[in-house]
Amino acid sequence: MPSTLLPALQKTIQKLVSEFELIPEDRKPIINDLTDFIRQKSRAGEKIKLNFICTHNSRRSHISQLWAQTAAHYFGIANVQTYSGGTEATAFNPRAVKAMKGAGFEISVKQNGGNPVYEARYANGKPALTLFSKKYDDPFNPNSDFAAIMTCSHADENCPLVIGASKRIALTYNDPKDFDGTSQEEEKYSERVHEIGREILYAFSQVK
Repeated sequence: MPSTLLPALQKTIQKLVSEFELIPEDRKPIINDLTDFIRQKSRAGEKIKLNFICTHNSRRSHISQLWAQTAAHYFGIANVQTYSGGTEATAFNPRAVKAMKGAGFEISVKQNGGNPVYEARYANGKPALTLFSKKYDDPFNPNSDFAAIMTCSHADENCPLVIGASKRIALTYNDPKDFDGTSQEEEKYSERVHEIGREILYAFSQVK
């Protein structure tokens, strides 16, 4: 069965790809570090393992993980495996889940609890990603030869060494949590989802 992007997500991606000029020039050298890692592994025919890390593995790291797997599919980059983790485990925040659904992802609860397990889909004919909050070195994640992409400055500053990582990239984002419970909550979560998606799509667009 051929795999096709979910229609609503396809529209979001087309919009974000048309907005690459909005990416600040001072961000591009950092994004290019991610591109270089992907390109080198791709040309060597090796697995491209990307572990996105923030403090609680609740928002930015999950958002980044999902976008990276989607970008790999969109730009036809094979052997990409995306993961996420934190310096501690909490839960994939429902506000972030809602914002990702708003971008066109299909996300459903596979297992309820204090740290729910979700299934997320970006394309028909592709396996769902299993998402739940975990530490970056959880057995679910790779333990060697991966890129550690630090998506929040707190994790970047407080986790100077990521055991097993062959590359470390500080691609940090502001926390939408700052707007929880405010009138700007929905707007800011959507803004962050689009910002992360735009930059990660840009990273993959430069690989070939």
